[in-house]
Amino acid sequence: MKPLIFSLAAGVAITAISCKSGDTHQPSSKSYFDKTGMDTSVAPGDNFYNYANGAWVKTAVIPDDQSGWGSFYTLYQENLQKLRGILEENSTGKFEKNSLEQKVGDYYASGMDTATIEKIGAEPLKATISQIDALKDHKQLMDLVSDLNAKGEGYLLAFYVGPDDKNSEMNIGCFYQSGTSLPEKEYYTRTDSNSIAIRNAFVKYVEKMFTLTGSNAELAAKQAKEVLELETEIAKSHRSPVELRDPQANYNKMSMTNLEKTAPNIDWKNYFNKMNIHPDSINVGQPAYYAALSKMLPVQSIERWKAKLKFDYISSNAAVLSKDFTDASFEFHKLLNGQKKDSNRWKKMVNRVDRGLGELLGQLYVKKYFTDTAKMRMDELVSNLQKAFEVRINNLDWMSNDTKGRAVAKLHTFLKKIGYPSKWKNFDDVTINRTNFFANAKSAQMHAHKEMMDKYGKPVDRTEWGMSPPTVNAYYNPSNNEIVFPAGILQFPFFDAGADDAINYGAIGMVIGHEMTHGFDDQGSQYDEKGNMENWWSKEDGEKFKSKTGGVVKQYNAYTLLDDKHVNGELTLGENLADIGGLAIAFDAFKMATKGKDTATIDGFTPDQRFFLGFAQVWRIKNTEATLRTRITTDPHSPEMFRINGPLSNFGPFYEAFKVKEGDKMYIKPEERAKIW
Repeated sequence: MKPLIFSLAAGVAITAISCKSGDTHQPSSKSYFDKTGMDTSVAPGDNFYNYANGAWVKTAVIPDDQSGWGSFYTLYQENLQKLRGILEENSTGKFEKNSLEQKVGDYYASGMDTATIEKIGAEPLKATISQIDALKDHKQLMDLVSDLNAKGEGYLLAFYVGPDDKNSEMNIGCFYQSGTSLPEKEYYTRTDSNSIAIRNAFVKYVEKMFTLTGSNAELAAKQAKEVLELETEIAKSHRSPVELRDPQANYNKMSMTNLEKTAPNIDWKNYFNKMNIHPDSINVGQPAYYAALSKMLPVQSIERWKAKLKFDYISSNAAVLSKDFTDASFEFHKLLNGQKKDSNRWKKMVNRVDRGLGELLGQLYVKKYFTDTAKMRMDELVSNLQKAFEVRINNLDWMSNDTKGRAVAKLHTFLKKIGYPSKWKNFDDVTINRTNFFANAKSAQMHAHKEMMDKYGKPVDRTEWGMSPPTVNAYYNPSNNEIVFPAGILQFPFFDAGADDAINYGAIGMVIGHEMTHGFDDQGSQYDEKGNMENWWSKEDGEKFKSKTGGVVKQYNAYTLLDDKHVNGELTLGENLADIGGLAIAFDAFKMATKGKDTATIDGFTPDQRFFLGFAQVWRIKNTEATLRTRITTDPHSPEMFRINGPLSNFGPFYEAFKVKEGDKMYIKPEERAKIW
């Protein structure tokens, strides 16, 4: 399976904090939540999300180039502007060759040189397309797939190197399912009008990719249909998003002999020779996919396989080609995200530089926008949340002392990463030419591939980060037992030095608690304090935990949106547990830090009420309908309304703060409320 990394949000990112914790400070008289965005005609106990955000929801307009809007999105856009400023400052062509300034600046400049990109058109693809057209059988096909994989282009065989789930100190080679283009397997078979429309649009998209690279219209139409048919067959072997959440089922370490038996029509020796590794064993996350691929290779015609590989190659490179390609990609993908207009070119280029040269750009970003004081304050706040979490663990009435001891040990061995890495990655092998955007993208791609392959068979470097410093997000990684908060998220509305503790703990405090709780959700709880997938629970405690999480699944399954679509409680279980636990831990830390001294009423709201308002307004987001439809089947995060109302309906202090009573729509009987961590 892919390495487990539990991020705070999907689709949008989170932006930079200066967090003061420990000693409390006198709260500002300024309100750090948007009172005008509230809808006080809604009873807080009926729908707190709408109470806190309803007026904003009614008036907010999603920009045409966005799939949603709200706090996360505005932060992300502000951060893009900051990065744009840095890149434009360094794109003058006046910096020393191979300096970090030259590389990030010229990469950005090459991507903004649309005149050259348009002039070149599809020329960069022609050599590989000619190779695909010349293929005679499935053996030649897989030989070329191996060549492309060795260049970082992972078609059909999705390979990565990462920590061994059962020996987290060492890196291992892993495969996961691949071969499809739509978000998940059910998109190929569902018969509702939306799914049919997406499949029809997909065929048109494939056809367009072929015609843009020289195929005649008749052949392009025929091959596009065949690509959909082939992917539909492939999808039958895939695991569902819910099934992919099971770490045990997706850990299948096998010898090379067993891999060859599982998929005998793939020349594994040739593949690994080209990847320049010689493994004794490999982890195959989803063996059914590789078994099915092996059986399909000689059965499906080589012409179909060639069409599939050609489309994959063209589509994966569309973003670095001329406008015809990017427009075609946008026209298809807007059905999945609801965007009306493609993003500005400069935004795309900022994101591409961040993805490809993130720790070069990150050095410039933290130098300008993140301080050591901010890092220190954030560290203090994280420590406060750890203390509050330990108290909660020790006070649990359903867990034995032995299991509590292991839980506390895991909590105190969290590797805490804040702001930016302790050591920066080396990009000396990346060559950037300000007149060749395609070559620059390939150089960055090859660097990422080489960096990954260099880890094979070596000890895990626990200083490495999975996100770049400017990223507007946060994550927990169970293999490292680490919580990570890039500089990008560490700013208002998650934290502001002028805000009172209630707002800060309700916002960034909940984010910290959320990531901590991922270490103890239904997936993270299967990993010990060293990051190994190992059971550290007593049998009885494990059964009680499973019973309690079952109640959370049932609660969220009952939530509906878009009239008839239900939240998938199994798919979203881990994130829901993290939301429920994160809220409780943050509130406890808030009360511990203030020691009852924070009693000021601001704008008519008590400190406890401001805590919950700060929490609710961080998650005010308005999505397009298309985005919601995609998320409900693929995203492990619940829609934002339920990320607010779900945890609050289980939390006693919320009932007290807003006088929630029986008969209110969010009311749950005390004995039925989810209290896990």
